Amino acid sequence: MNPKDNVSIGLSAAIVSVEGERPSVLVVSHEGADDALPFGPFNPVQHRTLESGLRKWVGEQTRFDLGYTEQLYTFGDKGRHLSSSGDGSARVVSVGYLALTRQGKEAPETQWRGWYHYFPWEDWRDTRPAMIDSAILPALKKFVKDAPNAESAELRRERVNVCFGEGWDEERVLERYELLYEAGLVEEFYRDAGKPVKQALGTAMQFDHRRILATAIARLRGKLKYRPVVFELMAPTFTLLELQRAVEALAGLRLHKQNFRRLVADQGLVEGTGKWAATSRGRPAELFRFRREVLRERQAPGVRLGVRRIKNA
Repeated sequence: MNPKDNVSIGLSAAIVSVEGERPSVLVVSHEGADDALPFGPFNPVQHRTLESGLRKWVGEQTRFDLGYTEQLYTFGDKGRHLSSSGDGSARVVSVGYLALTRQGKEAPETQWRGWYHYFPWEDWRDTRPAMIDSAILPALKKFVKDAPNAESAELRRERVNVCFGEGWDEERVLERYELLYEAGLVEEFYRDAGKPVKQALGTAMQFDHRRILATAIARLRGKLKYRPVVFELMAPTFTLLELQRAVEALAGLRLHKQNFRRLVADQGLVEGTGKWAATSRGRPAELFRFRREVLRERQAPGVRLGVRRIKNA
Protein backbone atom coordinates (compact mmCIF):
# COMPACT_ATOMS: atom_id res chain seq x y z
CA MET A 1 0.00 0.00 0.00
CA ASN A 2 1.22 3.46 -0.86
CA PRO A 3 2.04 5.37 2.37
CA LYS A 4 0.02 8.26 1.04
CA ASP A 5 -3.06 6.03 1.17
CA ASN A 6 -2.75 5.70 4.94
CA VAL A 7 -5.36 7.25 7.17
CA SER A 8 -4.64 8.47 10.69
CA ILE A 9 -7.51 9.07 13.13
CA GLY A 10 -7.21 12.12 15.36
CA LEU A 11 -9.35 13.26 18.28
CA SER A 12 -10.13 16.95 18.88
CA ALA A 13 -12.10 18.57 21.72
CA ALA A 14 -13.84 21.94 21.87
CA ILE A 15 -13.97 22.35 25.66
CA VAL A 16 -16.39 25.17 26.44
CA SER A 17 -17.09 27.13 29.61
CA VAL A 18 -18.82 30.40 30.44
CA GLU A 19 -17.74 32.72 33.21
CA GLY A 20 -20.06 35.67 33.77
CA GLU A 21 -20.75 36.96 30.27
CA ARG A 22 -17.71 35.44 28.56
CA PRO A 23 -18.09 32.12 26.70
CA SER A 24 -14.64 30.57 26.37
CA VAL A 25 -12.85 27.63 24.82
CA LEU A 26 -9.77 25.91 26.22
CA VAL A 27 -6.90 26.13 23.73
CA VAL A 28 -3.37 24.85 23.53
CA SER A 29 -1.21 27.93 23.02
CA HIS A 30 2.47 27.88 22.02
CA GLU A 31 4.48 31.05 21.46
CA GLY A 32 4.68 31.86 17.76
CA ALA A 33 1.97 29.37 16.75
CA ASP A 34 -1.78 29.68 16.25
CA ASP A 35 -4.05 28.43 19.02
CA ALA A 36 -5.24 24.85 18.73
CA LEU A 37 -7.93 22.75 20.31
CA PRO A 38 -6.61 19.91 22.49
CA PHE A 39 -6.03 17.01 20.13
CA GLY A 40 -4.10 13.77 19.72
CA PRO A 41 -4.09 10.52 17.72
CA PHE A 42 -6.43 7.62 18.37
CA ASN A 43 -4.51 4.47 19.28
CA PRO A 44 -6.68 1.39 18.55
CA VAL A 45 -4.50 -0.74 20.83
CA GLN A 46 -4.36 1.54 23.89
CA HIS A 47 -7.77 3.23 23.58
CA ARG A 48 -10.85 1.08 24.15
CA THR A 49 -13.14 3.65 22.50
CA LEU A 50 -12.77 6.95 20.68
CA GLU A 51 -14.10 8.82 23.70
CA SER A 52 -11.71 7.09 26.11
CA GLY A 53 -8.86 8.11 23.82
CA LEU A 54 -10.12 11.68 23.81
CA ARG A 55 -10.36 11.77 27.60
CA LYS A 56 -6.81 10.45 27.89
CA TRP A 57 -5.41 13.11 25.54
CA VAL A 58 -7.36 15.91 27.15
CA GLY A 59 -6.25 14.81 30.61
CA GLU A 60 -2.60 14.79 29.56
CA GLN A 61 -2.70 18.12 27.75
CA THR A 62 -5.04 20.14 29.97
CA ARG A 63 -5.30 18.28 33.33
CA PHE A 64 -9.08 18.37 32.98
CA ASP A 65 -11.39 15.44 33.64
CA LEU A 66 -14.16 15.94 31.10
CA GLY A 67 -17.76 15.84 32.24
CA TYR A 68 -20.51 16.30 29.65
CA THR A 69 -19.11 15.23 26.27
CA GLU A 70 -20.71 14.50 22.92
CA GLN A 71 -19.37 13.65 19.49
CA LEU A 72 -19.77 16.41 16.91
CA TYR A 73 -18.68 15.33 13.48
CA THR A 74 -15.89 13.60 11.56
CA PHE A 75 -13.63 16.04 9.73
CA GLY A 76 -11.74 14.45 6.84
CA ASP A 77 -11.22 16.99 4.06
CA LYS A 78 -8.04 16.40 2.09
CA GLY A 79 -5.19 18.62 3.27
CA ARG A 80 -6.97 19.60 6.51
CA HIS A 81 -4.04 18.51 8.67
CA LEU A 82 -0.58 18.54 7.10
CA SER A 83 2.05 16.18 8.48
CA SER A 84 5.07 17.63 10.22
CA SER A 85 7.14 16.87 7.16
CA GLY A 86 4.65 18.62 4.91
CA ASP A 87 4.63 15.71 2.44
CA GLY A 88 1.03 14.70 3.06
CA SER A 89 2.17 11.16 3.89
CA ALA A 90 -1.00 10.34 5.81
CA ARG A 91 -4.56 11.55 5.54
CA VAL A 92 -5.69 12.71 8.98
CA VAL A 93 -9.36 12.22 9.81
CA SER A 94 -10.37 13.94 13.03
CA VAL A 95 -13.34 13.09 15.22
CA GLY A 96 -14.47 16.30 16.90
CA TYR A 97 -16.12 16.49 20.32
CA LEU A 98 -17.96 19.14 22.31
CA ALA A 99 -17.30 19.13 26.05
CA LEU A 100 -18.83 21.40 28.70
CA THR A 101 -17.19 22.25 31.98
CA ARG A 102 -16.69 24.96 34.57
CA GLN A 103 -13.39 26.79 34.42
CA GLY A 104 -10.55 25.65 36.59
CA LYS A 105 -6.83 26.28 36.66
CA GLU A 106 -5.47 25.58 33.22
CA ALA A 107 -2.34 23.51 32.58
CA PRO A 108 0.89 25.03 31.21
CA GLU A 109 0.59 25.99 27.54
CA THR A 110 -3.20 26.04 27.73
CA GLN A 111 -5.53 28.96 28.37
CA TRP A 112 -9.17 29.93 28.28
CA ARG A 113 -9.90 32.30 25.40
CA GLY A 114 -13.23 33.96 24.62
CA TRP A 115 -14.76 32.30 21.57
CA TYR A 116 -15.77 35.66 20.07
CA HIS A 117 -12.01 36.22 19.75
CA TYR A 118 -12.24 33.77 16.84
CA PHE A 119 -15.76 34.71 15.66
CA PRO A 120 -16.30 38.44 16.39
CA TRP A 121 -19.19 38.65 13.91
CA GLU A 122 -21.21 36.21 16.05
CA ASP A 123 -21.72 38.47 19.09
CA TRP A 124 -24.98 40.46 18.72
CA ARG A 125 -25.62 41.08 22.42
CA ASP A 126 -25.08 44.81 22.37
CA THR A 127 -25.55 45.67 18.72
CA ARG A 128 -25.12 44.36 15.21
CA PRO A 129 -21.33 43.91 14.85
CA ALA A 130 -19.96 46.87 12.88
CA MET A 131 -17.60 44.63 10.90
CA ILE A 132 -20.57 43.05 9.10
CA ASP A 133 -21.37 46.31 7.27
CA SER A 134 -17.85 47.73 7.11
CA ALA A 135 -15.90 44.64 6.01
CA ILE A 136 -17.94 41.48 5.51
CA LEU A 137 -20.83 42.55 3.27
CA PRO A 138 -18.69 44.65 0.86
CA ALA A 139 -16.28 41.71 0.46
CA LEU A 140 -19.12 39.23 -0.02
CA LYS A 141 -20.70 41.51 -2.61
CA LYS A 142 -17.43 41.27 -4.56
CA PHE A 143 -17.41 37.49 -3.99
CA VAL A 144 -20.81 37.30 -5.70
CA LYS A 145 -19.70 39.62 -8.51
CA ASP A 146 -16.58 37.51 -9.16
CA ALA A 147 -18.55 34.28 -9.60
CA PRO A 148 -17.61 32.44 -12.81
CA ASN A 149 -21.17 32.40 -14.18
CA ALA A 150 -24.70 33.59 -13.47
CA GLU A 151 -25.76 30.33 -11.80
CA SER A 152 -22.82 30.42 -9.38
CA ALA A 153 -23.48 34.09 -8.67
CA GLU A 154 -27.07 33.35 -7.71
CA LEU A 155 -26.01 30.51 -5.41
CA ARG A 156 -23.45 32.77 -3.74
CA ARG A 157 -25.99 35.57 -3.38
CA GLU A 158 -28.44 33.18 -1.73
CA ARG A 159 -25.78 31.99 0.74
CA VAL A 160 -24.90 35.59 1.63
CA ASN A 161 -28.56 36.38 2.27
CA VAL A 162 -29.05 33.27 4.41
CA CYS A 163 -25.91 33.86 6.47
CA PHE A 164 -25.79 37.65 6.81
CA GLY A 165 -29.17 38.91 5.59
CA GLU A 166 -32.36 39.75 7.45
CA GLY A 167 -33.45 37.42 10.23
CA TRP A 168 -30.17 36.51 11.95
CA ASP A 169 -30.06 32.78 12.75
CA GLU A 170 -27.59 32.26 15.58
CA GLU A 171 -27.17 28.56 14.74
CA ARG A 172 -25.57 29.14 11.31
CA VAL A 173 -22.10 29.60 12.80
CA LEU A 174 -20.44 26.97 10.60
CA GLU A 175 -22.19 28.12 7.43
CA ARG A 176 -21.02 31.68 8.01
CA TYR A 177 -17.43 30.62 8.68
CA GLU A 178 -17.33 28.43 5.57
CA LEU A 179 -18.71 31.28 3.45
CA LEU A 180 -16.06 33.65 4.80
CA TYR A 181 -13.41 31.00 4.13
CA GLU A 182 -14.46 30.56 0.51
CA ALA A 183 -14.58 34.32 0.02
CA GLY A 184 -11.00 34.66 1.27
CA LEU A 185 -11.87 36.61 4.41
CA VAL A 186 -10.13 34.40 6.99
CA GLU A 187 -6.45 33.60 7.36
CA GLU A 188 -6.92 29.84 6.99
CA PHE A 189 -7.97 30.30 3.34
CA TYR A 190 -4.59 31.81 2.44
CA ARG A 191 -2.62 29.45 4.65
CA ASP A 192 -4.22 26.38 3.06
CA ALA A 193 -3.61 27.80 -0.42
CA GLY A 194 -0.02 28.80 0.37
CA LYS A 195 -0.71 32.45 -0.45
CA PRO A 196 0.09 35.72 1.37
CA VAL A 197 -2.73 36.82 3.68
CA LYS A 198 -4.84 39.64 2.21
CA GLN A 199 -7.69 39.86 4.71
CA ALA A 200 -8.16 38.09 8.04
CA LEU A 201 -11.28 38.44 10.16
CA GLY A 202 -11.12 37.02 13.66
CA THR A 203 -8.15 35.03 14.95
CA ALA A 204 -6.92 31.96 13.09
CA MET A 205 -6.45 28.53 14.65
CA GLN A 206 -4.22 25.64 13.67
CA PHE A 207 -5.30 23.20 10.97
CA ASP A 208 -9.12 23.33 10.63
CA HIS A 209 -9.71 23.82 14.36
CA ARG A 210 -11.69 27.02 13.84
CA ARG A 211 -14.09 25.02 11.68
CA ILE A 212 -14.39 22.41 14.44
CA LEU A 213 -15.04 25.16 16.99
CA ALA A 214 -17.68 26.72 14.72
CA THR A 215 -19.40 23.33 14.57
CA ALA A 216 -19.29 23.09 18.38
CA ILE A 217 -20.77 26.57 18.87
CA ALA A 218 -23.55 25.86 16.38
CA ARG A 219 -24.36 22.55 18.09
CA LEU A 220 -24.44 24.14 21.54
CA ARG A 221 -26.60 27.07 20.42
CA GLY A 222 -29.09 24.68 18.88
CA LYS A 223 -29.08 22.34 21.85
CA LEU A 224 -29.83 25.14 24.32
CA LYS A 225 -33.37 25.21 22.95
CA TYR A 226 -34.30 21.62 23.74
CA ARG A 227 -31.83 20.33 26.35
CA PRO A 228 -30.82 22.00 29.64
CA VAL A 229 -27.11 21.85 28.75
CA VAL A 230 -26.51 25.37 30.06
CA PHE A 231 -26.65 23.99 33.62
CA GLU A 232 -23.50 21.94 32.91
CA LEU A 233 -21.75 25.33 32.83
CA MET A 234 -23.37 26.87 35.92
CA ALA A 235 -22.32 26.77 39.56
CA PRO A 236 -24.48 24.52 41.80
CA THR A 237 -26.46 27.62 42.81
CA PHE A 238 -27.00 30.79 40.80
CA THR A 239 -29.28 33.77 40.42
CA LEU A 240 -31.73 34.01 37.53
CA LEU A 241 -29.79 36.97 36.17
CA GLU A 242 -26.59 34.89 36.12
CA LEU A 243 -28.46 32.15 34.27
CA GLN A 244 -29.83 34.62 31.73
CA ARG A 245 -26.42 36.18 31.16
CA ALA A 246 -24.89 32.74 30.55
CA VAL A 247 -27.54 31.86 27.96
CA GLU A 248 -27.11 35.25 26.28
CA ALA A 249 -23.32 34.80 26.20
CA LEU A 250 -23.61 31.44 24.46
CA ALA A 251 -26.34 32.52 22.03
CA GLY A 252 -24.78 35.91 21.26
CA LEU A 253 -28.17 37.56 21.78
CA ARG A 254 -29.92 39.64 24.43
CA LEU A 255 -33.09 38.17 25.90
CA HIS A 256 -36.15 39.86 27.33
CA LYS A 257 -35.78 39.57 31.13
CA GLN A 258 -39.39 38.92 32.11
CA ASN A 259 -40.07 36.56 29.21
CA PHE A 260 -36.92 34.61 30.03
CA ARG A 261 -37.90 34.20 33.67
CA ARG A 262 -41.42 33.18 32.72
CA LEU A 263 -40.04 30.55 30.35
CA VAL A 264 -37.67 29.13 32.98
CA ALA A 265 -40.54 28.92 35.46
CA ASP A 266 -42.98 27.36 32.95
CA GLN A 267 -40.41 24.72 31.97
CA GLY A 268 -39.76 23.84 35.61
CA LEU A 269 -36.02 24.11 35.04
CA VAL A 270 -35.03 25.56 38.42
CA GLU A 271 -36.10 25.68 42.05
CA GLY A 272 -35.34 28.18 44.78
CA THR A 273 -32.89 27.27 47.53
CA GLY A 274 -34.28 29.66 50.12
CA LYS A 275 -30.90 31.40 50.18
CA TRP A 276 -29.94 34.80 48.86
CA ALA A 277 -26.92 36.27 47.14
CA ALA A 278 -25.61 39.65 48.17
CA THR A 279 -25.48 42.17 45.34
CA SER A 280 -23.43 45.33 44.97
CA ARG A 281 -26.61 47.34 44.60
CA GLY A 282 -30.31 46.81 45.01
CA ARG A 283 -32.06 43.98 46.80
CA PRO A 284 -30.38 40.59 47.39
CA ALA A 285 -31.15 38.04 44.65
CA GLU A 286 -32.53 34.60 45.38
CA LEU A 287 -30.30 31.63 44.61
CA PHE A 288 -31.67 28.79 42.49
CA ARG A 289 -30.55 25.30 41.54
CA PHE A 290 -31.21 23.14 38.48
CA ARG A 291 -34.09 20.64 38.86
CA ARG A 292 -32.67 17.43 37.40
CA GLU A 293 -36.12 15.84 37.68
CA VAL A 294 -37.09 17.88 34.62
CA LEU A 295 -35.11 15.42 32.47
CA ARG A 296 -37.73 12.77 33.31
CA GLU A 297 -40.70 15.12 33.21
CA ARG A 298 -40.22 16.73 29.78
CA GLN A 299 -39.01 15.56 26.39
CA ALA A 300 -37.40 18.89 25.43
CA PRO A 301 -36.70 20.96 28.57
CA GLY A 302 -34.58 23.64 26.93
CA VAL A 303 -34.40 27.42 26.84
CA ARG A 304 -36.25 28.45 23.69
CA LEU A 305 -34.80 31.64 22.30
CA GLY A 306 -38.12 32.96 21.07
CA VAL A 307 -37.78 35.27 24.08
CA ARG A 308 -34.90 37.04 22.34
CA ARG A 309 -34.61 40.76 21.93
CA ILE A 310 -31.89 42.06 19.64
CA LYS A 311 -31.08 45.75 20.06
CA ASN A 312 -30.04 47.98 17.19
CA ALA A 313 -30.14 45.11 14.68
